[in-house]
Amino acid sequence: MIIGRKEEINLLKGITKDDRSHFVAVYGRRRVGKTFLIRESYDYKFTFQHAGLSNGGLKEQLFAFCSSLKDSGYTFKRKPENWLEAFEGLKDVIRQSQDEKKIVFIDELSWMDTPKCDLMIALENFWNAFASARKDVILIVCASATSWMLSKVVHNKGGLYNRLTDQIKLQTFTLKECEDYINANSLAFTRIQILQYYMIFGGVPFYWSFLKKGFSITQNIDNILFAKDAPLKKEFEYLYASIFKNPKVYLKIIYALGTKKIGMTREEIIENTDIPNSGDLTVKLDELESCGFIRKYTAFGMKTKNSIFQLIDNFTLFYYKFLQTYPTDEHYWANQINTPALNNWLGLAFERICLEHINQIKMKLGISGVHTEVNSWYCKANSEKGIFGSQIDLLIVRDDQVINLCEMKYSGTNYTIKQEDDEAIRNRISDLINVTKTRCAVFPTLITTYGLADNGYASNIQSVVTLDDLFV
Repeated sequence: MIIGRKEEINLLKGITKDDRSHFVAVYGRRRVGKTFLIRESYDYKFTFQHAGLSNGGLKEQLFAFCSSLKDSGYTFKRKPENWLEAFEGLKDVIRQSQDEKKIVFIDELSWMDTPKCDLMIALENFWNAFASARKDVILIVCASATSWMLSKVVHNKGGLYNRLTDQIKLQTFTLKECEDYINANSLAFTRIQILQYYMIFGGVPFYWSFLKKGFSITQNIDNILFAKDAPLKKEFEYLYASIFKNPKVYLKIIYALGTKKIGMTREEIIENTDIPNSGDLTVKLDELESCGFIRKYTAFGMKTKNSIFQLIDNFTLFYYKFLQTYPTDEHYWANQINTPALNNWLGLAFERICLEHINQIKMKLGISGVHTEVNSWYCKANSEKGIFGSQIDLLIVRDDQVINLCEMKYSGTNYTIKQEDDEAIRNRISDLINVTKTRCAVFPTLITTYGLADNGYASNIQSVVTLDDLFV
């Protein structure tokens, strides 16, 4: 059973009714459910389907492709020596097919693109000279290497330039979609428990498939990550290696960003990694961003050249906090409950979840139809200018001349605004106005798990967003 993905399913099914051929690119991070989406949408019925080999050279890739052609009823008279010859076989499979729509699904296309091979030339020739000249071909290519898909297919500057008819960037699940998955699989977890699991694995559907009935969230986490034969104990080792051919440099950047919550400028990354300042660094940062591991943002009021790169992948951040030391305690997570390390992590992880659910926050604030920019912001203290020094992780800057200054607080009960909290919020508002010279009204906004406790300081909060509001 497939959860969510209504727009994507409608697109994939809808193109079968068109009187023309379609070339579709589907991309998104590893484990997000690309292959499952395509197979479910077409009820596992394809004229031809193939998946590239993760580590094969040209010889092995061609052999596997010929095997897939054989599964489709075709046999080569002689083995192809290159992709141009191999795709001639695919053309014959289509010519011989009696299917009303010839659905061709090539998965993990990036793995097939071995050094000095003619794969992209062959794909270009197949589409431009053959498939696009027909009315009955649906070519779907897919890969987890998002950066490769963007550069080689989506933004191709050669023969495939502007040839895609459709593209799908498959996003991770929201909290609501994870709840739908939980309910569909008859798992009995509360929203706070779903949130805690999301803090570790984000909305990557594959990771949610490991949850078992009859176990608490804590027991499940121990079984999935910390038990002797835990299925995801070594997931981090494969996560980057499966996407990037040379993950070492990418992991240098990731490790550096993991040491600073707010993120780093390009210059700080260079300083902390010894990676040369070059176009190659730009490419790698773009690739990490396109794969969803980091985000690039410009702090409110700052120039674009001062952009900050921030590590936002939930599982990577969890790994650096708890898994990197390879704990041997099979009940490690259960023994972390109520420890300072866990409580601190819960607060930081909750902030990331809020950043992933901006649409839901805007809906609660009643500003879904208002154009906004989502920013972080910081300034250093300067006593001479009356600046206290502030870091604000979430500003929602609205076109209606209002800024929601968001305080994100994870709490086991209704959150209580204390005197020091109230003072800190007022100082941040003061800094924001003094430094940026904004003329917008600044609304202090609380995003928390359960709600706001009523006391003398509560009335200063203009809006409250709770966990339930994120499950929309």
